[in-house]
Amino acid sequence: MPTTLLQISYSLGNIESAAHQFWQSAHRYNILAFSGEMGAGKTTFIHALCNVLGVQDAVSSPTFALVNEYHFDEAGTDRTIYHMDWYRLKDTQDAIDAGMEDNMLQNDKYSFVEWPEKAPELLPRPHLWIAIEATAPEEREMTVSIME
Repeated sequence: MPTTLLQISYSLGNIESAAHQFWQSAHRYNILAFSGEMGAGKTTFIHALCNVLGVQDAVSSPTFALVNEYHFDEAGTDRTIYHMDWYRLKDTQDAIDAGMEDNMLQNDKYSFVEWPEKAPELLPRPHLWIAIEATAPEEREMTVSIME
């Protein structure tokens, strides 16, 4: 049974503040699964989060590459983020064949997964499930749940 960790309402104008608030609770989890309809703002939020973390790499949607790799400095240590987009995957086997499982098994790296509904069985527990909903053209509601 999921446990709600956090609820945040934000707009494009204060998205980096929301990303900072989010990271205060989320940084303890390596697997972050971002769920929401097309256009809900999953990639936009991940981009804002990467800005907050000081990622210097170009952050973009990995829709066609499936995985983008970013780096940031965390207390003097180079940390890696795998930004995955499972939208084009058919099912769990397709995700395994594409190497998605291998990325998430590296405990010293973060995995930010868009469209986790395509292969939820691959998400190691515990992980965070982040549901983003557009409540107005520039307003979003985020519910962050712990999946144990």
